[in-house]
Parts: sequence; C-alpha cells; structure tokens
Amino acid sequence: MSDTVSPKILAAYDAVRSDKDDTNWLIVSYASGELTLSRTGAGGLAELAAALDDSDVQYAYARVEYANDAESKRVKFVLIVWIGSGTKVMRKGRAGIELGSVKKVLVHHSIEVDAAEPRDIDEADIIQRLRKAGGADYNGGRG
Repeated sequence: MSDTVSPKILAAYDAVRSDKDDTNWLIVSYASGELTLSRTGAGGLAELAAALDDSDVQYAYARVEYANDAESKRVKFVLIVWIGSGTKVMRKGRAGIELGSVKKVLVHHSIEVDAAEPRDIDEADIIQRLRKAGGADYNGGRG
C-alpha cells in the first residue's frame, strides 16, 4: 500500500468538511494497493448507504448535521467501515490492515461505524451515537 494520497481524495475530504460545499459524503476503496476515491455525494446518509458496494470493502466519510435545540446546530463527522455482506473472505481480511492507512487520511471523525448492510447506516442511530460521544444530550436520550 502506498502512502501517497490522491489529490482527488484530499479535495473530496475538504469538501465534506467545508461549511460552504454541499458535498456531505465520500467513499474510498483500495484498488491495486492504492487508496482511490470511488464516489462523493450531497444526499446524506441514505444516499451514501445506497452507493456502497455489497461485494467489497469500502471506507466512507460523512458529515452529519443535527440540532440539539431550536438555537443550535451541531456538525460532526463519521467514519464508516463498510464490509459488504457479499465480500470474499480474503478481501475482508485485508480490511484491518487498510484501516490504519485510511485513518491517516480521513483523520477527523467523532465516531466509527462498522457496517455490512445499508440498514447499519441508520441516521437516527448515528445521531444518537454522536450525541453520546459529544457528552451533551439536550434531548434526554431521545433522537
């Protein structure tokens, strides 16, 4: 695996993190030992979940916005480790090795989500986990 990071990945990462860009997710994967940008989008977690490949290992980075109350909006970032349910065993085995390299590129995230099915990327569940990770829950544990 190469330590060189594609400028396309860095630009997509910056776009997801930017308050001025509509892009709110990206997907990267390994092809021929190189981390490559697979897709980006602006349709939130549902669109992201639909874009993942059921037969591969992919890594997604998403911007999640939610409100704690009427006056506040929170923006948090999530790293999703996708190991599709149809992924071959040998490919699954490389995921742990690749993840360290991925985390060097997709650095800033509040939580990590392991997913094998689109339903594992449930927005309400992820927001609840982000609230718990953030330490302040103004909704008394309700989504």
